[in-house]
Amino acid sequence: MPVELTEGMFSLCLVRMSQCQEPGHSDELEEVTGLVCQEGDLKDGQMKEVSVEDQKVLLVRTRGQYSAVGSKCSHYNAPLVKGALVGDKVRCPFHGACFNVRTGDIEEYPGLDCLPRYKVKVQDGNVYVSINKKCLKLTKRVKEMCSPVPDIKHTVLLIGGGPASLVCAETLRQNCYQGRIIIVTKDTLPPFDKPKLSKAMNVDSSSILLRSSDFLQQYGIEVWTQKEVVSVNPPKKTVKMSDGTLHHYDQLLISTGCRARPLNCPGEDLMGVKLLQSYEDAKEIHSFSLGQKVVIVGASFIGMEVASYLSDKASSVAVVGTGRYPYEQSLGPQIGRMTTQMLEEHNVKFYMNDRVTEIRGDNGKVKEVVLKSGITLEANMVIVGIGVIPNSDFLAGSEVEVDSRKAVIVDKFMRTNIPDVFSAGDVTSFPLMIREDQRVNVGHWQMSQAQGRVAALNMLKKPTKIDSVPFFWTVLLGKSIRYTGYGEGYTEIIFKGKVEERKFLAFYIKNEVVVAAASLMFDPAVAHLAELMATGQRITKAQAQADDLSWLQV
Repeated sequence: MPVELTEGMFSLCLVRMSQCQEPGHSDELEEVTGLVCQEGDLKDGQMKEVSVEDQKVLLVRTRGQYSAVGSKCSHYNAPLVKGALVGDKVRCPFHGACFNVRTGDIEEYPGLDCLPRYKVKVQDGNVYVSINKKCLKLTKRVKEMCSPVPDIKHTVLLIGGGPASLVCAETLRQNCYQGRIIIVTKDTLPPFDKPKLSKAMNVDSSSILLRSSDFLQQYGIEVWTQKEVVSVNPPKKTVKMSDGTLHHYDQLLISTGCRARPLNCPGEDLMGVKLLQSYEDAKEIHSFSLGQKVVIVGASFIGMEVASYLSDKASSVAVVGTGRYPYEQSLGPQIGRMTTQMLEEHNVKFYMNDRVTEIRGDNGKVKEVVLKSGITLEANMVIVGIGVIPNSDFLAGSEVEVDSRKAVIVDKFMRTNIPDVFSAGDVTSFPLMIREDQRVNVGHWQMSQAQGRVAALNMLKKPTKIDSVPFFWTVLLGKSIRYTGYGEGYTEIIFKGKVEERKFLAFYIKNEVVVAAASLMFDPAVAHLAELMATGQRITKAQAQADDLSWLQV
């Protein structure tokens, strides 16, 4: 019988304060204390990086009070002092993670962990920060989580091994859910940092795991790797696996993401034609491309990152795209032209306004790629990056509603049309707050994590809406382009700086309002804009046109 989730299933969960939180008087002998500044050194809304012994600390003044937290973002260790401070929140300049400066808690993704929080004392006009000696070298803090109780039979099943599932699982444990949590993934690895696959293709698997197996075991998060759900039966609350076994759930999360769209032309099945979907794909592409002739089909984010990565490893790299420039629809022709020039300087050749009509082989292996224009490109390896397809085929017959693109339709609470079935991540079509709840499909890592959290809270009957602002980044030749908002349908781009000098901020305008922004070497402008959008502020075209950008902290 299905088990109803009730408050009685939750323990009171003693929320122990971590030793890296504010210590009490009994801990004072275990502390180191440093005089970090004078009380008048910072004004409200200002922050600075200070040191206590060798530990760097972010010191912040808001509403007349000082607070101190870890200085590095828990995602990739970016210096938060270079980020955007809005109210009680600091947003990472690199990838948009957001932390409460009073508690250190993570409030927006990417990243999983919170910041350590330190004791601050103001006395006689001096500001002192104290740190527990045991925590001097710690730069991040895992939020308190409970463990499962075997007697509780309630099961949450999470289909898909990406960021939405992992954050959903951790959020459940952080909120005292003590039932069974199972993540089912087709991958050979437990949840890992997938955005790295197209940026650093030869990484060791252990270096990209989001959580260690010990961590997952400690908190009772089961991960079934190399397993696939092939159908869902909501009336019986069961899923069927590819091996024919049935498994019961009480609540279900569909977070299966998307798969790479295959190339539909003769020769697509030849040896040497690759899609980038898994860790193993990335390793194979790296090893098979060394010193070889590579053709990349598709000039958007994945294709361009792979071209960048292989530019100094393959003997030649050619990119084939259907538009005039890479990213032309999403970022505009000016930025597309600039990125083309960047890669051309590293011997990447572009064949734009063209498409592949045939891949020819020799003894079953790729030999050359034929384009519609009549050009023939020699190739030992063809990498295809021409878009994605939502992984929702297994829902056929389940009555879970999908849209015309096969994305799973959810409401603001990440609920599908079927009770106790939720969905999160790239597979979803959801209402976007900053676009007046326009239904969109956004394939951003950060958004997947945010949706996983929202799904978990609503599973626990804690009504929470998805209100995150999309944030995205791409890396070419060591340079990061950052993007926030949702620019579909923009009619104008206003630039600050100069695109040709590779230092710019671009505002995307629709109906006299900034709907998105992109930047290169212009931090923390995009992070600050993301935070302003998150607080509901409307940025006008006139603000974007103004010469004074002090409102963006640049």
